[in-house]
Amino acid sequence: MTPVPRRTALDALHRALGATMTDFAGWEMPLRYGSERDEHQAVRTRAGLFDLSHMGEITLTGPQAGEALDYALVGHLSALAVGRARYTMICDERGGILDDLIVYRLGEREFMVVANASNAQTVLDALTERAAGFDAAVRDDRENYALIAVQGPASPAIVKSLTDADLDGLKYYAGLPGTVAGVDALIARTGYTGEDGFELFVAPADAEKLWQALTEAGAEAGLVPCGLSCRDTLRLEAGMPLYGNELTTAITPFDAGLGRVVKFDKPGDFVGRTALEAAAERAAAAPPRKLVGLIAQGRRIPRAGYPVLAGEEIIGEVTSGAPSPTLGKPIAMAYVDAAHAEPGTEGVTVDIRGGREPYQVVALPFYKRNR
Repeated sequence: MTPVPRRTALDALHRALGATMTDFAGWEMPLRYGSERDEHQAVRTRAGLFDLSHMGEITLTGPQAGEALDYALVGHLSALAVGRARYTMICDERGGILDDLIVYRLGEREFMVVANASNAQTVLDALTERAAGFDAAVRDDRENYALIAVQGPASPAIVKSLTDADLDGLKYYAGLPGTVAGVDALIARTGYTGEDGFELFVAPADAEKLWQALTEAGAEAGLVPCGLSCRDTLRLEAGMPLYGNELTTAITPFDAGLGRVVKFDKPGDFVGRTALEAAAERAAAAPPRKLVGLIAQGRRIPRAGYPVLAGEEIIGEVTSGAPSPTLGKPIAMAYVDAAHAEPGTEGVTVDIRGGREPYQVVALPFYKRNR
């Protein structure tokens, strides 16, 4: 029997707004409300409002919560300052990526791990097992949070209008407790769009009140509700990896060009260390493939799994592809042989349903905002 998709606390509101809903990672989520291109452009030029309540929140508490995360994850989380956040990964013993994560340090003895919806149970199970030898408790908090994101250049002004929290002093990848529109929230300056913005963790019962307040506060600035479709094109333009596409258990952080998140100098052992040390050596010597950007010279759109060629030789595979509203051309991320990974490499094509389409190799990201 097929499981019934879960619904977020904002489900009725999305439907009232006319959202096209889709099953994503076991959740009914808004794909778009109208034009995904318009939603994308709103985030790039004004602001967009997202329901991200499908993400998986897991809390670790106790005297050794930081040390437990140091062992369980590839990063040095015990060194994270209270009020800061860090992008990291959880790997298996072979160095394969189980998920990419954001970890927030909420207190001296409290951390919140945010996992991708599709991997939340896997991450919860792994953290529970790996923390067993430490004086730390792992708690599944997925039912205790709704997550609303405001992203785009107008987002600071919109959120500031609803809170007394010091947002000017809130750095990127930092968070602080506060109230927004009278709702208790963890206010985090994080996002997955390539723009400035905030992710607001609140109780599910408060989600609709907060969404409506943000909608009203952002009306003059041109804020619009946004679905998963434009979130994907936004993160693709920003060169941000998506689990299941650029990141899998067959790929190590070093294969993905993200070896910087692995901290070999932290104290103690951690899961996957030996395999990741070997992966780091391979990457330093001669990486077999690199993750690159591809920009179309034509109009046909590449999709995940399409082969990348140089002449008649298959040199790689597309991991993500879509039309880029910002560039006005189709773009893709792909793993390609190192010999063809240099930006400006010519003669690269993508096989799109039997037709060879020319693409230019470029460095990631495709888009970077003016800071």
